Amino acid sequence: MSVTTTAHSRPTAVTHEVTNQPPPLTGHDAAADPVLLEGVSREGAPWHLDDLHRFGRFVGSAEAQTWADQANRHEPELRTHDRYGHRVDEVEFHPAYHSLMDASVSEGLAGAAWADERPGAHVARAAGFMLATMLEAGHLCPVSMTYAVVPALRHSPELAKIYEPLLTSRVYEPGLRTPAEKPGLLAGMGMTEKQGGSDVRANTTTATGRSDGTWRLRGHKWFTSAPMNDLFLVLAQAPGGLSCFLVPRVLPDGSRNTFRVQRLKDKLGNRSNASSEPEFDDTVAWLVGAEGKGVRTIIEMVTMTRLDCVLGSAAGTRAALAQAAHHARHRSAFDAKLIDQPLMRNVLADLALESEAATTLALRLAGAADRAQRGDGQERAFLRLATAVGKYWVCKRQPAAVAEALECLGGNGYDEASGMPRLYREAPLNSIWEGSGNVSALDMLRALTREPESLEAFHAEIEQATGADPRFDAAWRELRGELVLTEDAPLRARRVAERAALVLQASLLVRHAPPAVADAFCASRLAGDRGLAFGTLPPGTDFAGVLERLPV
Repeated sequence: MSVTTTAHSRPTAVTHEVTNQPPPLTGHDAAADPVLLEGVSREGAPWHLDDLHRFGRFVGSAEAQTWADQANRHEPELRTHDRYGHRVDEVEFHPAYHSLMDASVSEGLAGAAWADERPGAHVARAAGFMLATMLEAGHLCPVSMTYAVVPALRHSPELAKIYEPLLTSRVYEPGLRTPAEKPGLLAGMGMTEKQGGSDVRANTTTATGRSDGTWRLRGHKWFTSAPMNDLFLVLAQAPGGLSCFLVPRVLPDGSRNTFRVQRLKDKLGNRSNASSEPEFDDTVAWLVGAEGKGVRTIIEMVTMTRLDCVLGSAAGTRAALAQAAHHARHRSAFDAKLIDQPLMRNVLADLALESEAATTLALRLAGAADRAQRGDGQERAFLRLATAVGKYWVCKRQPAAVAEALECLGGNGYDEASGMPRLYREAPLNSIWEGSGNVSALDMLRALTREPESLEAFHAEIEQATGADPRFDAAWRELRGELVLTEDAPLRARRVAERAALVLQASLLVRHAPPAVADAFCASRLAGDRGLAFGTLPPGTDFAGVLERLPV
């Protein structure tokens, strides 16, 4: 041991030499991921790969990761009044948040895909959205809602004509001013209220028509994210029933609309994003869609945000796995790298299976969404059921997977500096947002009951994999029986949704993944040859084959 001495001090041991710690996971291409790249090409956007790698290098850069950290450490602040006492209802963000927003909107992750006529445009956007989620998830809430608002707004062509070109822009301009004068717009939604939550038909916000064709809203919403967005779709009770309305923050004449932000939510995670309770009081609005058909109108927006929930959870799982794999490649214990230790290999391989299945399903849904927008009725029917199933399962699995990945880093993973606590706090959100687990499972039943063509499309998708693996074939036979609804279907809804998701994931992996991945997934997820925790894959698993698919 070396020592140092000074004239007036005792010898001091050099104790701060750092060894056996991994380097920072920066300066890499986050898109260098075979599962992501293969899925993007398979689902129709191979033309996007060069741009995806460019964006992947940005996501892996030290500068972008610094912005992600700063945006979460310096949370948005509500300013209700200016210095003179005027009501302003503005939220102030750290500059890092605006840098992230500018990067994602410029990349086309908001509404740009709707203006892109190339087949696969929505797949390209989905892949970029996943990379941006791996960087920082909170800022993507307004990005996601802006993407999702376009099909709902098209229920009123006259409004879509004004606003859609700005919602599909790649220009991010923060701050409030007349929407038509900005180069690009962001949109949000206001559905839930304190007395109803998911039961939006219990809403009490009222809408009163005026002779000039506008409406006036009065009420209090409970969980409206991104209150600095330019436009919002809001549900309110009109004389003809629950209806959907467009509410701008700034009116066409430049005056502020009444949008009183009562408070910001103090959330578990998603800290970079502001979520609020706005109050409407004689707030000016325009009807979107038919009066009394508000749920039917806004469900177009909800469907697309549910797709983003699946993409986001798959990406959050992938981000946690990347950190765990990076740590294991560089950290040693008991005279060997962690990644070479048999039990750690089991844990990482099990997490890799979970992540590959989630990513493959998420991109399959994005491909279906892209083809459905181009008139493919079969894909639209498949998307209806598969989104409910995928939203339930992929989002439900994220917290468990992120927790296991965090544990791979040991105490280092529990330290905020590692970034893992932020991933862990973010993990439960997508399972709650746009319908909790129960809502998603019951939505699956609703599709089975009301839209039999969705079950036919689901059958057709899964049948493509039959005959390749007897465990898969047996699971599919069992699931077909479960999909025949009986009186106790609501009680069994979660069980059926879980099994449907696993069989769908297995069908995709059997067709598209390497044999090592498909075999291990069918053995552990369908045949039940595993324990209840991650890292319990059976002996005989091709661990090397599975671990070849780890992200950078």
